[in-house]
Amino acid sequence: MRNYDLTPLYRSAIGFDRLAQLAEHAASNKGNSGYPPYNIELLNEHRYRITMAVAGFTMDELDITSEGDKLLVKGTKAEQSEERKYLYQGIAERGFERTFQLADYVTVIGADLENGLLNIDLKREIPEALKPRKIEIGSSRILDAK
Repeated sequence: MRNYDLTPLYRSAIGFDRLAQLAEHAASNKGNSGYPPYNIELLNEHRYRITMAVAGFTMDELDITSEGDKLLVKGTKAEQSEERKYLYQGIAERGFERTFQLADYVTVIGADLENGLLNIDLKREIPEALKPRKIEIGSSRILDAK
């Protein structure tokens, strides 16, 4: 495995210490098999949508949990009451667990299951205190300590 030295980045960037954690997480892959397939779509500047192909799962068999900067989507397939004999089985009927790393200030605003596709809508809401603001020159006053 390759190790990357991000020290030069820290010299000129402030607050990017999480970058190393994100790169490590991406490199480890944590056993994600690619199932179920998904898309990540940019709807506009501050809205995103994750679409997962979860054919055969009902709403009761899907669980979406958002905790901190992680979004966990879990599918647990219910046990079949009858035994089936397949000549060919191309549709996976297994459970899954998929984790997404969310950026700062990205929150889940809703989810919908339609035609075998699970749509999870996300929104980035930057707090007012962190938005850029113009600083007028000469606007600061030094208070005299008496």
